[in-house]
Amino acid sequence: MVKDGKKVVYWILTGCLLIFIMVLVGGITRLTHSGLSISNYNLVSGTIPPLNHEEWQEAFDLYKQFPEYQKLNSHFTLSDFKSIFFWEWLHRFIGRFIGIVFILPFIYFLVRGKLTKATIKKCLVLLTLGAFQGFLGWYMVKSGLINRPDVSHYRLAAHLITAFLTFAYGFWVTLDLIYPKRKQSIPELRRILWIIMFSLIVQITWGAFVAGLDAGLIHNYWPFMSEGKFIHETVYIEQQPMLKNFVEGKSGVQFVHRYLGYVVVALIVYLWYKSKNINTTKHQTLGIQSLLLLVLLQFTLGVFTLLLRVPLWLGIAHQVTAFLLLGATTFTLHRSSK
Repeated sequence: MVKDGKKVVYWILTGCLLIFIMVLVGGITRLTHSGLSISNYNLVSGTIPPLNHEEWQEAFDLYKQFPEYQKLNSHFTLSDFKSIFFWEWLHRFIGRFIGIVFILPFIYFLVRGKLTKATIKKCLVLLTLGAFQGFLGWYMVKSGLINRPDVSHYRLAAHLITAFLTFAYGFWVTLDLIYPKRKQSIPELRRILWIIMFSLIVQITWGAFVAGLDAGLIHNYWPFMSEGKFIHETVYIEQQPMLKNFVEGKSGVQFVHRYLGYVVVALIVYLWYKSKNINTTKHQTLGIQSLLLLVLLQFTLGVFTLLLRVPLWLGIAHQVTAFLLLGATTFTLHRSSK
């Protein structure tokens, strides 16, 4: 009996694709301020949206009981509410669908004996990450239903980075199945790639902080933070003690995200430069070239997203490119590892 065959590969890749779509819709949900439109969580009954006027009115009346409506959107009509409800409902629906796509085929492959022990363990890790991601989504929304009409940027970052890591791990598992034998491990490149991976995860986390605090709506200059200043004075004084500025202050969070972007670009350019003097494989060369192109694109998108004060399409493009950059890093690291 063939184990870990093509069907298993297609199954996990489908899950990775769905996570990508979910992150895309999640970005739209955040940028359209739709995330608090559904204030309860019903795992089964919540799958079906309101189907008639009475059900819509009931959902709208529930929304009116919470801070976002009371403090920000008291002018909303039912039609306005429907427009934000759609994106949050779609985001949750895709999350439920991903759960079905992962769990049911896993049970099927397990019962039919089509998974090796190693793959079973990896799939259990994936399922755990997926369940944790769902919990973080509920935990994030809960933070915006108490006093302030916005979710905690810490919980938003945890929710986002878990989605990215779940995708990266699922992609790695898929690559293990497609390429069970590693032809050439290059320790020198692998060390740089691990540093890039760590830096990219930190940068994505601070990107979520920027989104959660709406920090992209200030200091809309480049390369300066304000006219003639690389570092705006509010970076240090917005919060006390000073270090708190870099995790909770809008200026400080944007400062970290800005300048860590330069670090990520420099690391990938350095990787590309070092690889020119190393006999890399076709896949390694492809991965490094993809990283270089994607990081330059991502940096450019970041600059214009800031200059134009985060228009929806640019904010989404910036997030999607971060996702692709993480995927390219995962691929290149896998092809350069033992």
